[in-house]
Order: sequence, then C-alpha cells, then structure tokens
Amino acid sequence: MRRIAISVATSSLILSLAGCGVLGATGDSDDATPTKGNDITVGLLLPEKANTRYDKFDHPIFEKKVAALTRNQGTVQYANADASAPTQETQLQQMIDDKVDVIVLDAVDAHAIAGGVQKAKDAGIPVIAYDRLAEGPIDAYISFDNELVGEVQGRSLLEAIGSGADSSDKIVMMNGSPTDPNAKQFKQGALEELEGQVTVARSYDTKDWKPENAEANMAEAIKEIGADNIAAVYSANDGMAGGIIKALEDAGVTDLPPITGQDAELPAVQRIISGEQYMSVYKSYPQEAEAAAEMAVARVQGRDIQFDALTRDRVDSPTAKDIPSQLVPVIALTQENIEDTVIADDIFKASDICTAKYKDDCAALGLN
Repeated sequence: MRRIAISVATSSLILSLAGCGVLGATGDSDDATPTKGNDITVGLLLPEKANTRYDKFDHPIFEKKVAALTRNQGTVQYANADASAPTQETQLQQMIDDKVDVIVLDAVDAHAIAGGVQKAKDAGIPVIAYDRLAEGPIDAYISFDNELVGEVQGRSLLEAIGSGADSSDKIVMMNGSPTDPNAKQFKQGALEELEGQVTVARSYDTKDWKPENAEANMAEAIKEIGADNIAAVYSANDGMAGGIIKALEDAGVTDLPPITGQDAELPAVQRIISGEQYMSVYKSYPQEAEAAAEMAVARVQGRDIQFDALTRDRVDSPTAKDIPSQLVPVIALTQENIEDTVIADDIFKASDICTAKYKDDCAALGLN
C-alpha cells in the first residue's frame, strides 16, 4: 500500500480501507453492550494554530463524529496548546482533573508529555495518540503513514528537477520541528529517495514548524549557497513553504525552484496552481479525525471488536512496543489532481481556490 498510495485517487484509498474492514468497523451504539453509555466526555488536545488544519478541520470533524456515534449525548472537551509544551501539559492535567473518559492527544513535544500520559493512565483514563506518536503508556495511535509522506515529497522533488538530476544538484532541506516525532519520519522517508541522487547542501530542523523560522533559515541558506545554485527545496509542510518562497523572493529570485509541502492548505493549493509551489501532500483529515473518534468511543465503551478492527497496524515508540495503530495513506497533490482530491473531498470548493488573483491559472487547468 505504501507505493500504491502515491498515485491512486483518495476515493480509491477510502474504498480500499473499507474493503479491509477498517472504515466499516464503526457500528452503531446497539452493536454491543457497552461498559459506558453514550453520555461520555472525550478530551481532544491539539498542538498548534500555525497550521490551520487543526482548528479548521480536525477539531470540528472529530466533534461531529463523536456526536454522531453517541446520538448527540457525548461531548468533546477541546484545547489547543498553540505550540507550547508547558501549556499542553497544563491542559492535559485539567482534563485528568475533570475526569474525562478518554483523551485524544496530538503532542506538541512527544517526549515531554510522557509524564502527563502516565498520570492519565494512573487515573484510569485511556490516551490515544493522534497524528504524532506521544511517548508514555498510550492505548493506541492513529496517524498518516509518515515515512511515506517523506518518500512522496522526495520522489516528487526528483521528478520536478527532471531527468537531468544528478548528485551535484544542490537542495535545501527544511525539516519540521525537532520535538515532533513525525518530522523525523518525514525526513527519513525523504532522504531514502534523495540520498545519492542530489546533494543536500543545507538541512535545518525548524523550531515549532513556524514559517518565519523557515524563512530565516532559507535566507541563511541563500546567503551561504547562492540562490542560483539551489536546484530545489524540500519543505516538510506548506506553512514553511510559504516562508521559503518569501525568502527566495526577497533575495530577488523570480524563477522559483521546485518546492515541496504537506497538508494541502488553501494558500499552498493556490501556490501550486500558480506554479510557485510544486506540490503538497494531501492527507484526508476527515478520514483521520473520524477514525480517531471511532477509536476513542469504542475504547471507552469497551467495544473491543470494533477497537481491534480500527487498530490493525502496530508501531513502536521509544517507551512502548506494538502499539495498536491505524496508519492512513497519503497522496501527492499537484496541478494534475487538485480536482480529484481536495475539491472532490469537499475540503475546498473551486470558488475558494480560484479567487481573482488565481482566475487565469485556474482557467488554464480547467478549474472553475
């Protein structure tokens, strides 16, 4: 599936998972005798606001699914840490004090939060790691196939450089936050594709994933390497790609090198249409968030068969082995498949993307 997921349409991915019994494992509230009823409280801890996906997609999709699964009796207690690990620790402790039934945690700092996860465990509250693999005694994990994300980015970068790519071509790698375990997997997957094919002239681990930090790093790389000597830029996500582009334009670059991304944020989709950004990685947030809600409700209600069907993968963290998991596949987003991905999945409407500034670019691609 790791290789196939690169080229197939998102609808096909959903069908393939349904065929495996994963997405079809929801059931309704009458499919077993639950240990708890529908009147449950699910804690949802998300890590940051710089990436707009969390507040715009993950939270509302998750909340809506919990309501549907519990006949509108269940509630979601939500908090966003805004990239602050101490804030998230406080938020987690508050949920423990409030005696929520289950916690879904997207960690700011996967290592630092381990003590809080242990406190939840001691209080009898299951913790499901969401999107990032937190350390500590978590009960389950759901995320996208993070190494595949990096592979898709790296392979796309080589395709963008073209058949003339060789090991002398210099690229800059703008990796994610060093406190995010996903960033390490993205980087590893990308390097599997890039090593031996190009020269990584500069590589940065970008604090807090912030675009302004990526912009500063890129300005430094341009100064040290020379803008004309940069064949391409690996950016681990879309927000940083925006900062990278700003640094290049401030340096007087008008013919931008290929730049990758991730998350299919609206500004990035528009940059792809205009040719400023080569690609992004589209990840079906509805699929991830809804499955996480299903896992949380099944876990707290004691629906073991349903929970097992949703967690057929296994992963290891630095503190735990064989964690029940679900790894959701991804797809490379380019000019060629915008209509078949983010528009087809109702992430954005064509009218959202094709504003006045991008009207001509959209028309050239047949988007209207």
